[in-house]
Amino acid sequence: MFSKMATYLTGELTATSEDYKLLENMNKLTSLKYLEMKDIAINISRNLKDLNQKYAGLQPYLDQINVIEEQVAALEQAAYKLDAYSKKLEAKYKKLEKR
Repeated sequence: MFSKMATYLTGELTATSEDYKLLENMNKLTSLKYLEMKDIAINISRNLKDLNQKYAGLQPYLDQINVIEEQVAALEQAAYKLDAYSKKLEAKYKKLEKR
């Protein structure tokens, strides 16, 4: 009976030991994955900083583009007004020419 109990306990302890070894291996792999993720996050952060610096360098040009766009819109409106005025003027001229 004692030998059967010893065999049973040895088996239980072996199974528990194997479970702990499996957990240890899983923890090591998880730790490595987290280190990889940390490296990826650091690279993303570095790239984001570089991108923000480049964007800051482009900002004056983007502001100039916005100003030019506003000026073009104002010029376009002026051209439409001038076109409407010239059509009115032409109509008046033709009206006066018929007299």
